[in-house]
Amino acid sequence: MEDTLKAINEITTFLQQLPSKLKKKEVDAFVEVLIGARRVFVAGAGRSGLVAKAFATRLMHLDLDVYVVGETITPAIRPGDILIAISGSGETDLIIESAKIAKRIGAKIIAITSYPNSSLAKTADLVVTVPGRTKVAKTTRFMRRELAGEHASLAPLGTLFEIGTMVFLDSIIATLMKRLGKKEEDLKAKHATIE
Repeated sequence: MEDTLKAINEITTFLQQLPSKLKKKEVDAFVEVLIGARRVFVAGAGRSGLVAKAFATRLMHLDLDVYVVGETITPAIRPGDILIAISGSGETDLIIESAKIAKRIGAKIIAITSYPNSSLAKTADLVVTVPGRTKVAKTTRFMRRELAGEHASLAPLGTLFEIGTMVFLDSIIATLMKRLGKKEEDLKAKHATIE
């Protein structure tokens, strides 16, 4: 139980510090892009993909025209559409390739990543930096980490990025609700009736 409580503490401490680590200019620009969006596509791999799908669900509840890249019912992306590409490392091949294709077609690319100089970020029109430890540890050798006093996080792999991004994107939904004049009842009206 002790390790579980330490992990919870590490994650909640990270989330408490998250607002101070986000860049206002990036967040404000992201909101403005979404306010003016015609069609939004979201992409992410693995757990980042689950975060992308959760965000897509909430955008749909806000009555935005939103699609998840890779789903069989997702239409072709077109010039002027928005692609929100989520990758903690910014180096996930599938997501980088999706962003490059969308950019070639004329879509606007928003990268959400912990690495603003990553390959994904370099493809993007707008980068939103969400901090968080990703899958690659600073030092890979056990003995070197121990001697340097670097201890492994109790939140494995990309957990902090994924949870931080989920909380950030749900906060964006709250901002969009206010800006679009939507109430919770409006979102409930778009909630699935067949589950």
